[in-house]
Amino acid sequence: MKSVELYKIAKDLLPAGVSSPVRAIEPYPIYMKDSDGSKLIDVEGNEYIDYCLGFGPLILGHKNPKIMNAVIERLKQGWLYGTPIEEEIILAKLIIKHIKSIEMLRYVNTGTEATMSAIRVARGFTSKDKIVKIEGSFHGAHDIVLVKTGSGGATFGIPNSSGIPKDSVKNTIQVPFNDLDSLSYLLDKNKDEIAAVILEPVLGNIGVILPEKDYLKEVRRLTLENDVLLIFDEIITGFRLSLGGAQGYFGIKPDLTTLGKIVGGGFPIGVFGGRREIMENISPLGPVYQAGTFSGNPISLTAGIETIKILEDVLDEINKKGDFMRRALCEIVEDKNYFFSGIASMFQVFLIEKRIKNYTDAMQCDKNKYMKFFRRMLDEGIYLSPSQFETNFISAAHSKDDLEKTLEAYKKCL
Repeated sequence: MKSVELYKIAKDLLPAGVSSPVRAIEPYPIYMKDSDGSKLIDVEGNEYIDYCLGFGPLILGHKNPKIMNAVIERLKQGWLYGTPIEEEIILAKLIIKHIKSIEMLRYVNTGTEATMSAIRVARGFTSKDKIVKIEGSFHGAHDIVLVKTGSGGATFGIPNSSGIPKDSVKNTIQVPFNDLDSLSYLLDKNKDEIAAVILEPVLGNIGVILPEKDYLKEVRRLTLENDVLLIFDEIITGFRLSLGGAQGYFGIKPDLTTLGKIVGGGFPIGVFGGRREIMENISPLGPVYQAGTFSGNPISLTAGIETIKILEDVLDEINKKGDFMRRALCEIVEDKNYFFSGIASMFQVFLIEKRIKNYTDAMQCDKNKYMKFFRRMLDEGIYLSPSQFETNFISAAHSKDDLEKTLEAYKKCL
């Protein structure tokens, strides 16, 4: 097989043969060469219905013709200036139109940069050092959020990677998702030291884990009462749950928001924004430094503008497909005694016979069993996200036939 041959070569050139850890699938990853709509095509010409969708950005599917044509036309004018461009304004207006908590924003290149910068400006605005994050949430691979949990309900972070000094995470405290008692206790005891709470309103990097009723509302109340900023990491949920993101879906107004993935239409981008009084602390207006040569890249901005314009017309239909998929999968996994979780066009089956409400629950799933299931689905022509702890997505390009074929594969392979 050509994928096997390519992987052997890649392992001599790239760590584990990949450019990002989750792609290092045992015994070898499938190498892709093309895509179209809801499909991926591998180097040997095999076709797969794709529910990974680049880990979320491709909400309109692969090679959307409107985005492709807009990008081709923009390329003819050049792809890097190092100056302001009009597309910065156009996309900012679209984002601010829909994400009501954002009054001012800045572009960066990745989700990692977006969360790193949002935390920095929160610290600069409040003159406090500590942050609170949620166990199992992923906010990129920068030092202050790349932490693992300790013991107890509210714990100071321990570096989750070699190369991170302990001092880098000494100001990062973790609490479990859906645990208001731990958060309340922590904020009450440390409010004079905590700059912000950062969380994914729906955990999307540990499968799909939903907030319990009123959890997000109570998190907002607790942060306001303790004079702590609230940062919503909507890099996955932004423009997917609703045009207003998860905050629009659940009716919560955070102080700062990070966006990415969908906002770039499949091209690299990150965004952080929020209240004007906070964002005006960023250089050169204020003392919080942030910069990037490729920030506001014209190609990413162009793709993002087209994506949001299209989503204004089709997002409801995408979410109806998600409703259909969730209802059917709930019935399938009920017979198998597995746990299903999903919202809007996000879904995942947890191979465990219990309800998942936080990171600790998710960690009890059988990862090896999931990868056997993943390989079986590949054999049926279905490409899921290659980890029990990732999310699957539905796009505008998925047809009814795609969904029905996928459901039959779930029945067979589970």
